[in-house]
Amino acid sequence: MKKDDDFQLWPFMTLIALFFLMQALLPGPADQSRLSYSEFEKLAREGQVEKVIISGSALTGTFRQPVDGNDRFRTTLVDPALADRLEGMNIEIENIPPNPVLGALFSMLAPLILFLGLYFFLFRRSIGAGGGAGAISLGKSGAKIFAEEETGVTFDDVAGVDEAKLELMEIIDFLKNPGEYERLGAHVPKGVLLVGPPGTGKTLLARAVAGQAGVPFFSISGSQFVEIFVGVGAARVRDLFTQARKMAPAIIFVDELDALGRARSLGQMNGNDEREQTLNQLLAELDGFDPSSGIVLLAATNRPEILDPALLRAGRFDRQVLVDKPDKKGRVAILKVHTRKIQLGPDVDLEPVAAMTTGFTGADLANLVNEAAILATRRRAGTVGMEDFSAAIERIVAGLEKRNRLLNEKERRIVAHHEMGHAITALALPGTDRVHKVSIIPRGVGALGYTIQRPTEDRYLMTREELVNKICVLLGGRAAEKLVFEEVSTGAADDLTKATEIARSMVERFGMDEKLGHLVFQEDRPYFLDNQPVRSSSISEATAERLDTAVSDIIRDAFQRTTAILTDNRSLLEKCAQDLLIKETLDEDEIAEISKALKRATPPGMRAAE
Repeated sequence: MKKDDDFQLWPFMTLIALFFLMQALLPGPADQSRLSYSEFEKLAREGQVEKVIISGSALTGTFRQPVDGNDRFRTTLVDPALADRLEGMNIEIENIPPNPVLGALFSMLAPLILFLGLYFFLFRRSIGAGGGAGAISLGKSGAKIFAEEETGVTFDDVAGVDEAKLELMEIIDFLKNPGEYERLGAHVPKGVLLVGPPGTGKTLLARAVAGQAGVPFFSISGSQFVEIFVGVGAARVRDLFTQARKMAPAIIFVDELDALGRARSLGQMNGNDEREQTLNQLLAELDGFDPSSGIVLLAATNRPEILDPALLRAGRFDRQVLVDKPDKKGRVAILKVHTRKIQLGPDVDLEPVAAMTTGFTGADLANLVNEAAILATRRRAGTVGMEDFSAAIERIVAGLEKRNRLLNEKERRIVAHHEMGHAITALALPGTDRVHKVSIIPRGVGALGYTIQRPTEDRYLMTREELVNKICVLLGGRAAEKLVFEEVSTGAADDLTKATEIARSMVERFGMDEKLGHLVFQEDRPYFLDNQPVRSSSISEATAERLDTAVSDIIRDAFQRTTAILTDNRSLLEKCAQDLLIKETLDEDEIAEISKALKRATPPGMRAAE
């Protein structure tokens, strides 16, 4: 909490500086005229000057008669021999030597005051701005305090994370009815850690807990504790818990806990004394406060693997709640929340929208609804229609259309056959995602065309055949180029990367190579930010060579199978590519017609059996 009575030095420094500046720049008394030196000499020759006082370069004096209503004047001395010339003009002359002490004092103090003012200004911005009221309040917490009415979020505003909401209901019940738990000797967990990918609603869920319980909500980021000055972060941790105890029952929410709670290093090279002291203070506060005091610590992170083990032990963060990407049912619920204030058209059905957005987080869905509303506004429609949602999904998934990017005729033919190779392969193979749209309009950064497949349901398990079919679809573009033009282009670079990743995962993670056996050769790390596993360091060179050979065999067999599919449908491939060159985009209805004339692929093993 910010205190208004904290001592601040910079206002006094500013006042002193302004005083000297006013002394130097402001004019004298109101009855004193400011003259130029030439005007002074003219008035002196005319006999209107009675007395002159010379002090350094400053020249002041009085008139015999008021000039422009003023009896006195002021100017700057230009001619050092002025006194000799004035003696003959019946003018009284007084010479006052300047005060050297005052000048020297001002010359020393002025730069010092300027430096101190600048220093304290920057000092206050870098250290005190986090929560302290001034430059002296280094240990003040930067927590933002929200009362119940200020959070404005309850569980009604959070959807798609039903399991996480059930876990947190105990926290709310404890804050509202602590006596029920004390009656049986139970106590609420000291700390609850929300883990999950970015954008899944961890921060929103924490605010909803505070709003649902109706208690003060302290919100702070982990990075706000860490400063370059040793001891500042620890002081802020103490101050945060002190504030919370005064307003208990309350909730403390630390976002991005990994910035504060990263695992401590044994070596000095990678160590950080300030961060480690801050972490130690947080551990001490977790051990020190009584759960019955009504303080609950919530924290969120998308990097749980790097947290210090001391944070995760029992008695500190007792409970970990996974806030994962929503399933189809959860996506429908999230879309309903975000479309409350949107004027939806009568043709809008959120079920198909949720089906097309597999893998989207809550933040992605919020962005989708906003993009659809923007597109509807752009076409000056009265409501947001289904076409707006479809266009918004394409924009998010494939990128922005670039109709101004002109391709030559040869490139357009290559792109058309490439994309139809993807589409026909996907239509011919069983168990693949339904083809939604095919286009040769450039999108995004480097895509010269795109084929959008829409899953019909969420999948959590895939068989070996389904993974091979997925690889075949990815290789469909390259196989079509090779079949029609008898050469390949650079357009399949991204497809080849994805196909190789799937094949390598089949061999090294899923044990799907019969020769190598049911072994795992990759360390599967449950990262939310970087979910790419790495090859185990204990693999021998001979085994690594066998792994690479197995991956190559999968890609080669899949490419041969894809080529066979496109060869059987060569005439259909050519016809659809020509249609695509004319129309530039084929929608779902046109793709359904293509599917009717298609020769389906023979399942693996059927030809050998025949």
